[in-house]
Amino acid sequence: MADPAVGDSLRLVVGLGNPGSRYARTRHNVGFRLVDRLAGEAVWRDFRGLGQVCRAQGLILAKPMTFMNESGRFVQSLAHFHKFPPGSILVCYDDVALPLGRLRLRPAGSSGGQKGMESVIACLGTDAVPRLRIGVGPQPPGLDSAAFVLARFQAEEEKPLDEALAAAVAAVLVAVQDGLDVAMNSCNPAP
Repeated sequence: MADPAVGDSLRLVVGLGNPGSRYARTRHNVGFRLVDRLAGEAVWRDFRGLGQVCRAQGLILAKPMTFMNESGRFVQSLAHFHKFPPGSILVCYDDVALPLGRLRLRPAGSSGGQKGMESVIACLGTDAVPRLRIGVGPQPPGLDSAAFVLARFQAEEEKPLDEALAAAVAAVLVAVQDGLDVAMNSCNPAP
């Protein structure tokens, strides 16, 4: 699949997660936590019963309320409504394959098994969707993936997570102002 079109600037940042207080502090909801930080005091509004949106930082911020595995329906509907090409959408989500607090920003690629991103790719019909993966791992051996991502962070994990979310906010703002390549150079770990 093609890379995002040259010249696409970020206009929509989507944080993936699950709705409801039961999931609010889980590993699967770091995408929600990130866009909440970007939103600050902005007012969230319903979008067609599929999710919530607000305007802040010169962007449209969004949280699907469709549950993780159906995130693509909301992203597709919102992108179609605003006529946003896939390359102008940044999807932010948890990644169990990355250590806690590690960030990985990419312009395109596979879902890596993350069901929300898999849904976004399927609904948009392309894997050329920028994404910011936020490490929540490592997943302990023998523990079911669903149980791990739906578990809350331990108290000692909150500080590194807070630092990672602050770095993720900075990466998003750099991507908006200076472009994805500059943000990737500042955010991604050296090989």
